[in-house]
Amino acid sequence: MTTTERRIALVIGATGGIGGEAASALVRHGWTVRALTRRAQPAQNTKLAGVEWIQGDAMVAADVARAARGVGLIVHAANPPGYRNWGKLVLPMIDNTIAAAKAEGARILLPGTVYNFGLETFPLIDETAPQVPTTRKGKIRVEMERRLKAASTQGAPVLIVRAADFFGPHAGNNWFGQLVIKPGAPVKSVTEPAAKGLAHAWAYLPDLAETMARLLDRADRLAAFEVFHFGGHLLAWGEMAASVRRVTGQPKLPVMGFPWWLVVALSPVVRVFGEMAEMRYLWREPMVLDDRKLQAFLGEVPHTPLDFAVGASLWALGCLENPRPARQGGARRVAVEG
Repeated sequence: MTTTERRIALVIGATGGIGGEAASALVRHGWTVRALTRRAQPAQNTKLAGVEWIQGDAMVAADVARAARGVGLIVHAANPPGYRNWGKLVLPMIDNTIAAAKAEGARILLPGTVYNFGLETFPLIDETAPQVPTTRKGKIRVEMERRLKAASTQGAPVLIVRAADFFGPHAGNNWFGQLVIKPGAPVKSVTEPAAKGLAHAWAYLPDLAETMARLLDRADRLAAFEVFHFGGHLLAWGEMAASVRRVTGQPKLPVMGFPWWLVVALSPVVRVFGEMAEMRYLWREPMVLDDRKLQAFLGEVPHTPLDFAVGASLWALGCLENPRPARQGGARRVAVEG
């Protein structure tokens, strides 16, 4: 039985943002989904209905191998929270996933990041752009993809879907839910991390996960090592804040600039600030992921209207008192000729 026929998936990192959305999307597309988790989950997880939870650790090769028995797909969405211990955790975890995928002949799906790229590839980055990062995390991500490419020649095909900054109802560790707004209370201000006059790309996680599921529905057309860029919402400075204002009904909601000067000043003594400062270049230079390959492959790319996406995110983060917004109809990014 081929991996395309064996529609059983293991999601590593399903309690996180993209892992959880990927698990939900795969269930909707007819997959049997397992999720590896270090902590016991409720038998009926309302956020991830239809997912079978398997207790284990992505850092333990035997746990990953046990959870992966019989699967045709492993979604590797594991990511150390808060930038902690990247050097010690990220590569061992991907090695365990690769080993399990090889043993089962399963495809690996990796949510890719823009960390892989240095400024020489800006502003428009396609799938063939050279990966010469200058940051520590960027170099780790490049090594992950190098190992995955090698695995794709050894019986474990690979699909990488690369996106920019995440936001969404359950986005986990991300700029929107931690810095753009303050979760857990009505919105009193919005922070714009990007430099004024600069557009920034945002990936709404339900759209990204649906895109991944649609790509896997066409697995027979995928190469052994396949990379797609997901464009998402490209927003000029102030557009995200304007959407928050509309959704919350506060047209005069204050818009603040992000205090990068403070982050840089404290980076030598506050580790998380040091990690943030290292990635500051992504907010100071124009950068767009060229998704024409994805549009041509799918024909239409899931693209939720911005205000609905922002409203759903704010509602899930506890920032809206009114009921969750009803979905607006139909908008999709459609492939264009030329």
